[in-house]
Amino acid sequence: MPPGSALHGRLRSVRPRRARAVRRSVGAALLVAALGAACAGPVDGAGGGPGSPAKAAPGRPGAEAQGASGALNAYIGKVRAQRAARALAAKRWGLDRPPLEAPAPPAVKPTITTRKGFETDGEGLPPVFTTVPTKEKVVFLTIDDGAEKDPELLRMMSELRIPYSAFLSDYLVKEDYGYFERMRDAGVSLHNHTLNHRYMPKLSYSEQKREICGMQDTIEKRYGKRPPLFRPPYGNYDEDTLRAAKACGVKAVPLWASEAFPDRMEWREWDRDLHPGDIILTHFRGKGDWKGSMADMVRRVMRTVTAKGYAVARLEDYV
Repeated sequence: MPPGSALHGRLRSVRPRRARAVRRSVGAALLVAALGAACAGPVDGAGGGPGSPAKAAPGRPGAEAQGASGALNAYIGKVRAQRAARALAAKRWGLDRPPLEAPAPPAVKPTITTRKGFETDGEGLPPVFTTVPTKEKVVFLTIDDGAEKDPELLRMMSELRIPYSAFLSDYLVKEDYGYFERMRDAGVSLHNHTLNHRYMPKLSYSEQKREICGMQDTIEKRYGKRPPLFRPPYGNYDEDTLRAAKACGVKAVPLWASEAFPDRMEWREWDRDLHPGDIILTHFRGKGDWKGSMADMVRRVMRTVTAKGYAVARLEDYV
């Protein structure tokens, strides 16, 4: 507030506690008014059209409030534009409804523990889980192996702003490292699915460690970051798998609660339904393997998820 303003002169005689209360009240009123405008329709005054309030002159009462209101209006305009673009993208990609927006990530990540019945005898090993503990109506989309490298998938997920995580096997990824570099550049986290996608319980500890640590090294070398998450091929593991994973720097082992295909969903749980924090598995596959394309699979997932009132969130924000 400019020192020379009338309002400043009046507030000098108000006790500091009262002055702070006044400022909080003004800020709260502006926030409520602006957010109410965002829900109701176009922001009054945005763009200088009819109904625009007169600009407050610098150093005059209301100049600070006007600046705060302008910042809020700019933010609201940005959110509206993003939502409109997402709605248009949904129509373009054959969805009846745009994906629901995920809530803000938790300030503190939940504690992940091994799911009951998935334990080994070892202690202090990375937890194995199918669902992230949360009360939010969010699920997590994960894609395994790297066989199909469909550029349409990259465009679709980017335009719809759907987060997902990729669990990669080098024997498939090495056919086109650049495809997954573009995926990483779009904000996708790349994780470990072993070098050669072998059935881990049949391997010795040293063989399992080579499979896991070798893929850790490959992802770090090619994409710049050693992944904290590992998914064993076929979801099969033993204590040696988890010991090797820990030795290679793995922090957690997410499996899945449901699996997506272009023509159906398959469920782990008896109720055949989604639950808060569920992890959805799918694969990099095309029409040669599936009854549809990667885009068809995404449509199946999003129609199911959205119809049940869930949003897709970023797994790494929770784990």
